Amino acid sequence: MGRKKVQLRRIENKSSRQVTFSKRRSGLIKKARELSVLCDVDVALVIFSSRGKLYEFCSTDSLANILECCKSRCGGEALASRSVNTEVSHPECASIYSHAELLQIVQRKLDGPNFKQLTVPDLVQLEKQLNAKISQIRARKTEMMMESKMTLQNMEKTLKEENTLLKREIAALEKQGNDTAARVMATLHLLRQ
Repeated sequence: MGRKKVQLRRIENKSSRQVTFSKRRSGLIKKARELSVLCDVDVALVIFSSRGKLYEFCSTDSLANILECCKSRCGGEALASRSVNTEVSHPECASIYSHAELLQIVQRKLDGPNFKQLTVPDLVQLEKQLNAKISQIRARKTEMMMESKMTLQNMEKTLKEENTLLKREIAALEKQGNDTAARVMATLHLLRQ
């Protein structure tokens, strides 16, 4: 009998989640160690728990050496805040990049010496990131247009109020002028008599 397929979703029970984290973390580190030994490759693994505790595995003497090697191969990007693997595998991290940065990443990946190594999922992921950023930009543009519209509507309301006030003042001045003209006419009429 085979094992049943596990649904990949967040485990709600906190203790079960912690047990699963411990077992899978150990399994992941074991697989990284096996990959390093079997294939003679340098492997670095960094895991942060939900509480922020750091777990790491490095097949060489120093994790810093592997990170430095990765940094030099990736065009000198700062790995402290932006990992090249994050660009491809985590669309939720796309929001930390500006649209221009994402375009540069895509351009660098397509122009770089290893663009033929990009897989279809990598390209799909980059497309998703670009689409997400375009959606954010459109939403911000719409928000700015709505703010501008509200500002113009407020300005229109203020100008209408000022216009109404000026019309009242003009009407008052005309009435006052008519009253003055009527007094002058009455005075002239009295003088003629």
